[in-house]
Amino acid sequence: MTARPVIGYAGMTHLGLNSAVASAERGFSMVCFDPDAALAARLAAGDLPVVEPDLPGLWAKNRERLTFTADAAALAGCDVVYVAPDVPTDDAGGSDLAGLDRLIDAVDAALRPDAVLVVLSQVPPGFTRARLRPGRILYYQVETLIFGRAIERALHPERFIIGCADPAEPLPPAYRAYLEAFGCPLLPMRYESAELAKISINCCLVASVSVANTLAELCERIGADWSEIVPALKLDRRIGPHAYLAPGLGIAGGNLERDLATILGFAERHGTDAGVVAAWEANSRHRKEWSHRTLKARLLDAHPRARIAVLGLAYKENTHSIKNSPAIACLRRLEGANVAVFDPVVKGSVVPFAEEASGALECARGADALLILTPWPEFRTLEPAALAGVMAGRLIIDPYRCLPQAAAVAAGFDYITLGVPPIAARRDARA
Repeated sequence: MTARPVIGYAGMTHLGLNSAVASAERGFSMVCFDPDAALAARLAAGDLPVVEPDLPGLWAKNRERLTFTADAAALAGCDVVYVAPDVPTDDAGGSDLAGLDRLIDAVDAALRPDAVLVVLSQVPPGFTRARLRPGRILYYQVETLIFGRAIERALHPERFIIGCADPAEPLPPAYRAYLEAFGCPLLPMRYESAELAKISINCCLVASVSVANTLAELCERIGADWSEIVPALKLDRRIGPHAYLAPGLGIAGGNLERDLATILGFAERHGTDAGVVAAWEANSRHRKEWSHRTLKARLLDAHPRARIAVLGLAYKENTHSIKNSPAIACLRRLEGANVAVFDPVVKGSVVPFAEEASGALECARGADALLILTPWPEFRTLEPAALAGVMAGRLIIDPYRCLPQAAAVAAGFDYITLGVPPIAARRDARA
């Protein structure tokens, strides 16, 4: 039986770490390289710097297959090496590719001539072809991890999109053997097509979310309920059962914003129309203001010194990231107000002016209004009656419907969520 190839991952941030641990779970021996010696030592000790469901357990289960190192020379034993650091973005969605280039240089210098180098980090079209070097086998592979579902997505990919110098050429045996172990379709294409494919996927997602946000806001004004409409859309074959149709508070996390900025930049340089992309950005900015806009109209205009409780700081559940977080955006508008915050993972110190509570109920204690701005699973277990027992006021703003609507209203709360008009409390239910 032919031995399995040895796989390397360079760059031990979110993408590289989760991909490497998932590959170990698939039975591969992994060399996990990061030039930061302190980070490599932390990972070797099981001190994982990112929050993802199942990551700690799979790290422990596959510990013997995972070698963490800050020595690039260890990559010489690998048949395939992925360069996979997270690419940082600025507030305008621009990518800083300098660190990725440095890591590519370090890895390239350490690899055997017959080893395959794969760029997994997200890059703009044209990046990979510009890094072709004589004697180096180079591919670009589209990453499709999702914060909060990274291990699941890495273990069970829908397909592999592979950027090639020449898509007609067969993939190297070691690279193909690794990819085929995941049991999904392989889609080789030219570099530029693969790089744009990733952006195309995200643009389709943003389009769906923008439709949901636009029409959910209309529902809030005319008496419709977006949650009643969604099942009808998902039964339409042209839309499908897995469509992104949940309304939200604008796009966040950094990756989608980066892709929109990339498209707008290319369109400006090449004279193509990207007006719809600009409209998606505008819709996202508008929707991000929903929480503060609602709170201001329902409470703060009349009672500017009201106490506000905010549950959730991460940009989404099951992650520690606050990149472009709608919760943080709302809190910035509340600076100077009387605010308490709680998040199961993110420290309240990221909001210096707010009081950090020890738990969800403690955060709500004495509050005139409660905002649930990250849909952490534990927030879905809160009992509206228990909240009523500790809060001073009776306003809940719950965009993601963490709490049961009927129970909140029965407990005496005015309940406001996305996609449906505000629901007034049953006043006779109050204590």
